[in-house]
Amino acid sequence: MTLDAARYAEQGFLVIPGFKPAAEIAALRQRALQIVDAFDPGEQRPVFTTEEQQRHVDDYFLDSGDQVRCFFEEEAFDAEGRLRVPKELAINKIGHAMHDLDPVFSAFSKGEALRGVATALGLARPQVWQSMFIFKQPGIGGEVRWHQDASFFESDPVTVTTFWFALEDATLHNGCLWTEPGGHRGPRGVLRERFVREGRKAWMEQVDATPWPAADSRQAVPLEVEAGSLVVFHGLLPHYSAANRSEKSRHAYTLHVTDGASRYSPRNWLQRGADLPVQGF
Repeated sequence: MTLDAARYAEQGFLVIPGFKPAAEIAALRQRALQIVDAFDPGEQRPVFTTEEQQRHVDDYFLDSGDQVRCFFEEEAFDAEGRLRVPKELAINKIGHAMHDLDPVFSAFSKGEALRGVATALGLARPQVWQSMFIFKQPGIGGEVRWHQDASFFESDPVTVTTFWFALEDATLHNGCLWTEPGGHRGPRGVLRERFVREGRKAWMEQVDATPWPAADSRQAVPLEVEAGSLVVFHGLLPHYSAANRSEKSRHAYTLHVTDGASRYSPRNWLQRGADLPVQGF
């Protein structure tokens, strides 16, 4: 596969339209709904929010690195703790090891085409640490604040690369990605935060005070893409997505990949043991 590596180096991201066929997307979405249907939270109400790292990280999340687990949208419950919408419309995401543990997700997450993209972007030994199926539910799909994925997958040097697959059209109306083109390099291309873990505790610590882009400034650019598109972006690239207040979901699937030639930090929240070693494409 021929990619514009120079543009990627300059902008920090690339959009590859038509990367995944409709049949593969349909199979992945169907499998995700099956996982949600089988999910029984019992007394537990695991909620995912990008502010979670600031106030509380529970065992359900910390132990999900080698599991397949569902997390609710923050606005899925009423004041009494009851679901406001049907369960299939209440889940924020599924994470974080479907690419290794589920046959349908594994098939979607591997193959020569993905290896080609990784090679073109300079990943000599790609290692896929995490997968997430993101629902961005209609009406209650939560905002994902400005962040850098290198905060969660720190390595020396920084090599984490995000593979973001649009499973539905992503538009300004249903919460598409926003990025800061070129924000991964130069004086703004610094790691601002680091999500670290020690034992059963994890927290976000500030590394640099460089401000995030203002949503109403020229720094922030929306990435409206059609279903089937692949967006790849650098781990230091600031990105964001608004809440989804529309009547249409914005399903997406992501993989977070580092180069095995870099040193993966032992303080990262997600670690893999010998029972489920990290693998490539």
